[in-house]
Amino acid sequence: MTYNSEYKASIQTPEQFWIGKAEQLDWYQAPHTVLSDAPPGQQSWFPDGQMNTCHMAVDLHVQQGRGEQAAIVYDSPVTDTRATYSYAQLQDTVSKTAGMLAELGVRKGDRVVIYMPMIPEAVFAMLACARLGAVHSVVFGGFAPRELAIRIDDAKPTLVLSASCGIEGSRIIEYKPLLDAALQLAEHQPTAVLIQQRPQAVAELQAGRDLDWQRQLANAVPADCVPVMGVDPLYILYTSGTTGKPKGVVRENGGHAVALHYSMKAIYDMDAGDVFWAASDVGWVVGHSYIVYAPLLRGCTSVMYEGKPVGTPDAGAFWRVISDYNVKALFSAPTAFRAIKKEDPDGALVRRYDLSCLKRVFSAGERLDPPTYDWLNEVVGRPVIDHWWQTETGWAIAANMTGIESMPCKAGSSTVPTPGYQVEILDDAGEPVATGTQGNIAIRLPLPPSCLNTLWNDEQRFIDAYLSTFDGYYTSGDGGYFDDDGYLYVMGRLDDVINVAGHRLSTGEIEEVLGTHEAVAEAAVVAKEDALKGHIPTGFVVLKSGVTIDEAKLQSELVALVRSQIGAIACFKEAHICERLPKTRSGKTLRKTIRQIVNGQAYAIPSTIDDPDSLAELEQLLARN
Repeated sequence: MTYNSEYKASIQTPEQFWIGKAEQLDWYQAPHTVLSDAPPGQQSWFPDGQMNTCHMAVDLHVQQGRGEQAAIVYDSPVTDTRATYSYAQLQDTVSKTAGMLAELGVRKGDRVVIYMPMIPEAVFAMLACARLGAVHSVVFGGFAPRELAIRIDDAKPTLVLSASCGIEGSRIIEYKPLLDAALQLAEHQPTAVLIQQRPQAVAELQAGRDLDWQRQLANAVPADCVPVMGVDPLYILYTSGTTGKPKGVVRENGGHAVALHYSMKAIYDMDAGDVFWAASDVGWVVGHSYIVYAPLLRGCTSVMYEGKPVGTPDAGAFWRVISDYNVKALFSAPTAFRAIKKEDPDGALVRRYDLSCLKRVFSAGERLDPPTYDWLNEVVGRPVIDHWWQTETGWAIAANMTGIESMPCKAGSSTVPTPGYQVEILDDAGEPVATGTQGNIAIRLPLPPSCLNTLWNDEQRFIDAYLSTFDGYYTSGDGGYFDDDGYLYVMGRLDDVINVAGHRLSTGEIEEVLGTHEAVAEAAVVAKEDALKGHIPTGFVVLKSGVTIDEAKLQSELVALVRSQIGAIACFKEAHICERLPKTRSGKTLRKTIRQIVNGQAYAIPSTIDDPDSLAELEQLLARN
């Protein structure tokens, strides 16, 4: 099999292609209808198939005699805790957790909000909801009360599941006061709140509403898997919206299971029994797809890590985990690798550990800049693979299909479109552009399995946001181009394109150049309004640990770099050294907020921000300059 033959089959005969992938899963009743009869972009995959995702991901492996294999490995350097759960133990715990939820009134189709840190109970809760046919909605632990309240009012959960606290680095974040405040703000009230008590901060429970997780679990009767249809929703995951109201991405059971099972082999080259580590959080789509569901659907061992890439205890944390658990493939965000690079630029900590088990390093979440890509290749000595996807799709739109045909990697490229995704580059009028020309990245309909086909209780918003820009296409909101070899380069959100005197420049392209400077660990570039040219780029750079350099000297060198590699047309003249860049908890740089600060515009502190103090530091930096 070659990539070209696989991709061609997926585009020319999509229904035949995907039913073949669906046959690899254990359905209660195999689907007869592959793609539902609905308007393009709103179709469902395998709508009449009967199944249960928890059965496919947990019970099946026990039935096949692999109950003693490790399913989940939990590693928490912040609490000095390690635990391993076999598939048999996972089945026992999840079935009891499902029984606990059922006793509290959760039924098929009910929603359950999960507001939890990176602890095994979060995974148990997600799988327990799937077992009952309930719809879980995970909200990143520690989200502000107002944002949590908005999600509670939109999802209208029967229960809210939480923990007494989360731990981020050396900080203990008490969840219960945040949850209490959210429920005071919310109009909808759950019938009960379950709290997993952690010794680092024991929560006070409210009589008549709050219940102790472990006490309830001790008396629970195990529940069997509830059959659901392929079209039934598995989960709602909220992503930020331009109106301030979050968008509830709906993931259906059937297409999700088929696509994720396929992706584990086709993209990551993982087989049953292999150890996979997605260094993310269950609150984000990566955690849903590649900590919980995909590895378990494939019969792999999944690592769940409660820690940071640096500081828990040092920048060797990732390499220690890989060595300890025989990890075959690592998947993390570029910002994690940049943080490690900043603290350990020479890779000295890498050499302390035996990484012979590691075959590949995968990255997604934002663009993997070429300097970080080159550094990873050099210090880790394994193929480094950038791939691109979105919360809306649930799995990669473009990738190096290592389980089909491993292709040469190119710095700055997410390689080629994944089977099922007919990716095209269009101009603003919806016409295809020439090879090498940047434009709007769009995907011709139908979308492959797992992709959203609506927003929770807001179908018109889904149509307006994703289907209305170009007729017959899903609009990604990202810009990029194809090269002569058919490799896709995703240059960033279209909002981050700078128009300098009529010339459209990508911030990602300028950031890439700044990152090549030997003193720079990471960079962000935003558009500063200019009366003459419209916009001029302004850069912010974080230095590698231990590096000192005069700011004027560095700025002069960075200006020269941009001029030599992009040209005077970029009009790049301003670069600031900062201690840190404002980021979301998932590691994405808050470029829009930085841009608003640079231009003296009012801004709201994003609910997803990791550290609000970073914004104040940025304002002070600009005030001094």
